[in-house]
Amino acid sequence: MKAAGRSVRTRLRDSVAASDPGLLRLTAGLRTVGAIALTLAVLAVFGVDVKHLVAGAMAAMVATFAIREKELGPQAVTLALGLPVALASVSLSALLTSRVVLGDAIFVLLIFCAVFVRRFGDRGTALGLIGFQVYFVSLFVGAKVSGLPALWTAIAVAFASSAVVRFGIVPATPARILQRLRQAFRARLAQLIATQAELLDAGPDDIEKTLERLREGTARLHETALMIQSRLEEGTPDESTARLVQRRIADAEIAAERLGLLLLTARSAERADTLTLHLPGAPAPSVGHSPAPGEATDILRRDLAALRTLVLKPPAEARGTALSHLRNRLLGYRDEENLPEATPAVQDVFRGIGESARAVMGLRIALDGPQDESDDSPATARSREELDAEDAAIDAGEEAAAEDEPTGLKRPTTRAAVQVAVGSSLAIVGGEFLSTQRWYWAVLTCWIVFINTASTGEILVKGYRRLLGTVLGVVAGIVLAGLVGNHTWTAFGLVLVLIFAMFYTAPLSYTLMSFFVTAMLGLLYTLLHTYSMSVLLLRVEETALGAACGIVAAALVLPIRTDRRTNELLGTVLERLTDVTEGAVDQLSGGPAADLLDTARELDQALGDLRAAVQPLTHPITPLRSRRNTAQYVVALLETCAYHARSLAATAELLPTHPSIAADPRLRGAVRRTVRNIEAIAAHVEDEDTVTEVETGPSIASLLEPDAAGTPRYGRITGRVLRHLERLDEAVVGLARPLGVAVRTPRR
Repeated sequence: MKAAGRSVRTRLRDSVAASDPGLLRLTAGLRTVGAIALTLAVLAVFGVDVKHLVAGAMAAMVATFAIREKELGPQAVTLALGLPVALASVSLSALLTSRVVLGDAIFVLLIFCAVFVRRFGDRGTALGLIGFQVYFVSLFVGAKVSGLPALWTAIAVAFASSAVVRFGIVPATPARILQRLRQAFRARLAQLIATQAELLDAGPDDIEKTLERLREGTARLHETALMIQSRLEEGTPDESTARLVQRRIADAEIAAERLGLLLLTARSAERADTLTLHLPGAPAPSVGHSPAPGEATDILRRDLAALRTLVLKPPAEARGTALSHLRNRLLGYRDEENLPEATPAVQDVFRGIGESARAVMGLRIALDGPQDESDDSPATARSREELDAEDAAIDAGEEAAAEDEPTGLKRPTTRAAVQVAVGSSLAIVGGEFLSTQRWYWAVLTCWIVFINTASTGEILVKGYRRLLGTVLGVVAGIVLAGLVGNHTWTAFGLVLVLIFAMFYTAPLSYTLMSFFVTAMLGLLYTLLHTYSMSVLLLRVEETALGAACGIVAAALVLPIRTDRRTNELLGTVLERLTDVTEGAVDQLSGGPAADLLDTARELDQALGDLRAAVQPLTHPITPLRSRRNTAQYVVALLETCAYHARSLAATAELLPTHPSIAADPRLRGAVRRTVRNIEAIAAHVEDEDTVTEVETGPSIASLLEPDAAGTPRYGRITGRVLRHLERLDEAVVGLARPLGVAVRTPRR
């Protein structure tokens, strides 16, 4: 019974870890709700009125979510600095209540400064956010000079409560968050392997759904890998350990993605296209046949289940002959003589399982420390020696050179500050016409649509999502307000539930977050005895006005068009792609070792920025369907390119220590055409008037064909490199058509 109970708990834990990597959303929700609850409890002891309870609750929420630093020390400093900023902000608002014009002017200046100080990093962003939001809180509760002492007390209690919850009740050190992210990576890796196993039995009617889950699982695994990489330096004891974990995470991700491609190839009549894993809605390959005879399929099914067990088994349960037997069997597939009799495509799957098992063993060693070696088979011992040699070869690397920062109005924070100040001015004027008392809702919406956006298209989509969430939230607010009535503490309890839901869903859906915010505000209006149907409808009007003002300001004041931003980011992705590809091939050709892991990480980050920037183009509401399809296709092709570049980098990193990989100078010639094509596309993206063209020619894969005597020209590992180069070359040529670059085929 105990074992069964532990198994249930383990499965539940893995499920939660996979759905919320690092428990970041859960931590944010618990911290915020805990800070608000503690604030309400302390203020209730002193018998303060409902208005100050509401002010304290909102201040506690601001003090908690505004702090974004990763280390506890900087968090404490920012929280301490935030208190005087909050007190000054609420005092300024109260003093200017009766001076409408001056008050509006100061509010706009405050908004400008709150956005401008984002240039100073997380601390500047937090202090600016606290200053603006507390000013808004004072407007919401109607702060007056005579009530300032009580408001100061409520805000001080709120900040103290936030500190107690953050550092005492719900602490989250970088090392602990990284540990949770590692667990999430394992859980998502296991889920991806389970989905890959479904490919074995997926029929023609099921393949589309299975393939969609495979795409989603691959993307979620990559997302978690990037989250881990962003926290490695703070969560590991030294840089060498950080690089080791980064390497093992990258190995496991690449091996898992390659295994999925090999399974797709085994199920289809021809080699599966990598693009199939990255392009939503791409047609599934034909799967009208079994991948192998019944016995081989049963072995594949068994081995995929064994691989998933290796991934998920906790360190405390990882000892014993049973697990060692599974590991030894899977690692044995790295030797040709251990491959079952099957078609070449199915044997490739077994090889992929062997490489995945090696990556999982390396991941376990990096995350959990030395493993039991008593039952190692020769294949396992050899894999362990390779991993040890790679670990010893990892050094700290060189620091990247600092890039030149833009200045003046070209600086993103300065441009955003000017835009939001202009938009807020319009929102104040328009909001006053709608309501002289609650005009600030329009300003709040204008402010929010500018946060974490960088182009007019992003602001348009964010404004639409906020308006949709607000409309739905008004309906919910009407229902909840009717149910709660005059029950104060019942209303506060529901407010806590809605706030938790707001923070838990914020990274997933901005519309959902806006829904919970509006529903919560309906309850707060009920507590302040200012609730009415007209008030909630006014909120919808003010929200629409604020979103419109933000969009107008973004479009007319120092605009950054979506096309311009995406082109800039696309150019960065192509530049990083060239760096990774050239660096990897140069090292595989016998050149000096380079820091390929960091270069590949920069490529992933650049691609992530581009993926976020094209959301306005790929959003379901966009009327330009052809443009949406083109944007999705280009991003999918770039993700395909990134996968092959990461694979080349990972193989190149093995070169100094792996006994079966040797440098081959002939590889330099195989990549020249691809690099020239990337540079040609990048030149066209930078300046559309530039006349460029990409060149096609003999297939790189043709180099793998045996010579006249029937002898293979390259070994198996070099052949794999050439296949990655072939697919990369095909994907780069594929980019030319949607980006308007001419394709030239040389005459024979």
